Amino acid sequence: MDPNLKLPLHSINPPPQKPVDIIIAMATISLKMLALVLCLMVYYGVGLAAVGGLTSGPREGGAVRAAYWPSFDDFPAASIDTSYFTHVYYAFMHPDPKTFELVVTQLDKKKLPELVGGVGGKKKDVKTIISIGGGDNSDPPVFAKLSSSRAGRAAFIRSAIKVAREFGFDGLDLDWEWPENAEQMLSLGVLIADWRKALEKEAKVSGKPRLTLSSAVYYSSKFTTYGLPRSYPAKALGRYLDWVSPMCFDYHGSWDNFTGANAALYDPNSDISTLSGVSSWIKAGVPAGKIVMGLPMYGHTWKLQNPNINHMGAPATGGGPGNGTLNYDQVIEFNKKNQATVKYDKTSVSYYSYVGDNWIGYDDVPSIASKVQFAKGRGLRGYFFWALGQDLNWAISKAAAKAWGK
Repeated sequence: MDPNLKLPLHSINPPPQKPVDIIIAMATISLKMLALVLCLMVYYGVGLAAVGGLTSGPREGGAVRAAYWPSFDDFPAASIDTSYFTHVYYAFMHPDPKTFELVVTQLDKKKLPELVGGVGGKKKDVKTIISIGGGDNSDPPVFAKLSSSRAGRAAFIRSAIKVAREFGFDGLDLDWEWPENAEQMLSLGVLIADWRKALEKEAKVSGKPRLTLSSAVYYSSKFTTYGLPRSYPAKALGRYLDWVSPMCFDYHGSWDNFTGANAALYDPNSDISTLSGVSSWIKAGVPAGKIVMGLPMYGHTWKLQNPNINHMGAPATGGGPGNGTLNYDQVIEFNKKNQATVKYDKTSVSYYSYVGDNWIGYDDVPSIASKVQFAKGRGLRGYFFWALGQDLNWAISKAAAKAWGK
């Protein structure tokens, strides 16, 4: 997740390159890739057998109704209504770019205990998870570096487990945005496998319940960067993670020159939709029961080229209110204050509103309920929200929990 919610899909889908450029780029990495693939064939085929039977983590098989808590915001952990959630993520921590060990900042020293105390003190079966990485405030190259060597992976994993145990957390989550090439995708698979193996071992030694392991990923299992296709190591993620969390939002925003749905459930004209993304993960080898679908508590805004042309897909010229993004509570306030026209788009299963040249695409209670019902109907493990502090009187959270049911 991007703390500033500026994560345009087109940023990882730039204009296609010429065929000759693609061939040169592929040749450049081919030798390194060949060596890495050979190593990984041995690693996945033999080395990981040493992991043996994977143990169940806390709530294994149970529903996940989660949300990220941005530690950099001023929303108190004690204000979280835990009746709507099973898991709360601490967002975010980051590894040191040189040692690869998790950095515990002064803010973390204050906020980590605040979350565990604020959530765990209310409802003991709500689990807390440290999420590592994120969007703008993270350093994607550091994940590429640390995951590329056995020593780097070991240092990172060891420190992550240590911090989680020290502060009383129940799990760890990786939010690497994004592995840039096929080599990094393969390294991600090795990192996750090593991490799970270390968690199994630590649980046996400590006698404590194993820490859960999850990862926030791109909405689709496959995407393209600089004209080259990339694929997640989906089968490895499906085996070694407790769950995989596709970020099913930021499909359209002010980076587009037309309005669109932030989190379209369906799109008959493209594969940029939650249906397409979730289906790609299942097809790639992640069991439906290990997928936790992402949902937004915010909307994207535009300035219309012509206020009289205001439908879904209308021509636009850039960001509208809130510099292109409004939290759900801000959207409702804006609509009410400005007497905006509100429309439901049944194709994408989302809402939009407009007044003058301002246009907002967002989700409201009914569309969130429909998307949660979709997740449950497809046999998914659950859903998660970005982010706590953006709801209005828990309307979105309550609707989601009710739609999921027991």
